Amino acid sequence: MNPFDSFAQLQTRRQFLGRGRNVLGTAALASLLGGTGRLLANSSERPSLPHFAAKAKHIIYLHMVGGPSQMDLFDYKPGMQDWYDKDLPDSIRQGQRLTTMTSGQARFPIAPSKYRFAQHGRNGMWISELLPWTARCVDDMAFIRSMHTEAINHEPAITAMQTGNMVGGRPCLGSWVSYGLGSLNSNLPTFVVLVAQPSNKEQLQAISGRLWSSGYLSGEHAGVSFRSAGDPILFINNPAGVPTHIRRRQLDGLRELNELAHAEIGDPETHTRIQQFEMAFRMQASVPELTEVQNEPDSTYQLYGDEARKPGTFAHSALLARRLVQRGVRFVQIYHNNWDHHANVGGRMPSQCRDVDQPTYGLIQDLKRHGLFEDTLIIWGGEFGRTIYSQGGLTRDNYGRDHHPRCFTMWMAGGGSRGGMIYGQTDEFSYNIVENPVHIRDFHATILHLLGIQHDRFTVRVQGLDARLTGVEECRIIPELIG
Repeated sequence: MNPFDSFAQLQTRRQFLGRGRNVLGTAALASLLGGTGRLLANSSERPSLPHFAAKAKHIIYLHMVGGPSQMDLFDYKPGMQDWYDKDLPDSIRQGQRLTTMTSGQARFPIAPSKYRFAQHGRNGMWISELLPWTARCVDDMAFIRSMHTEAINHEPAITAMQTGNMVGGRPCLGSWVSYGLGSLNSNLPTFVVLVAQPSNKEQLQAISGRLWSSGYLSGEHAGVSFRSAGDPILFINNPAGVPTHIRRRQLDGLRELNELAHAEIGDPETHTRIQQFEMAFRMQASVPELTEVQNEPDSTYQLYGDEARKPGTFAHSALLARRLVQRGVRFVQIYHNNWDHHANVGGRMPSQCRDVDQPTYGLIQDLKRHGLFEDTLIIWGGEFGRTIYSQGGLTRDNYGRDHHPRCFTMWMAGGGSRGGMIYGQTDEFSYNIVENPVHIRDFHATILHLLGIQHDRFTVRVQGLDARLTGVEECRIIPELIG
């Protein structure tokens, strides 16, 4: 919706007539804009979606912050054992840029994965020994081994993965889904964010609200972050000595003040603020019940593992994600930190994988058990991959890996994705893509398609331009990933 419509549809009659002296000028501007400057609009703010029958109603996005090493987890390269400590050939690197963390190295020695791999599932997907639980459900997963991005550093890379653009200030995927499809539960947010604490905290990346911002969309579509300690949401509960009926009177008075402000100024964000206060009041009753995971049966903890009993762990967050989806939350984003393996892959990867392996398996099985797997899309991955050559010292048992945007692995499960699919192929060094490249834009277009949304028709007018998640560059839906 263009900015004239967004503003005009929330104006009162008094505001409109009070601005009558500007009508002729505004009408002239509208004609210059080719009719896009209509003063009055009959359409609602939310677009008419879905465009076609959706396969997925919910998304649970598991983001591994830092960039997991694809050749230590999913992209098996046994031939690299013969290349141990040999230099990466110039014919493979092809002059591609490096980060400043390794660009000054005198050489780029090959570091074969120290971990064993085995084939699993109908299609024989190679899975590292670090992920034994994940290996049990590969037939439910669609693996993409040919993801790529232009971003080589964390901030632009994670921003691009979340918002479709390396430049900040744009809505993230969860906000687009909230804006397009709306809520399934008026007592809970449409978009919830959980930041899980890794057991190893050797090299954490910054995670902040910029990643779940609504950008140029209304503020009501931003992610709501749930905390792992204290009140699940800051300031949601009444202060000491303030009973519920007093809080209700306070909110009613605040609403009246906001309505007066809107009558005077006509700012659409005033309506957003009113809605957010009302949502917070309703969540006082719904959130405590939601977060009481101790009432889950023992069979649940057998799926996720005992770590699910500890608030803040990835396992606890995964269980909470199922409970959120079960109650109608559209989009749940879980961030798990410390996947930035510049050093000590041998020491850090096992703990990282233990954090997420069984809980991910448990989440899939739990969604199935509750009849939610078919319409819940699970996404797993990071913002880029890692290099086959070692950063810093190299031994057979330990090494580091730098950022690598040229190829990395992600997977999807449920929500209409095609289980058992292995899509894309990299060269023998897991350095370049040799078959079926998938850009972030293609990935986003495919996700929207599973939600029943045609990505190039899903736009919002921003400063005279039709903005969309997938941007203006060419992208495509990957039909092989759709079941």
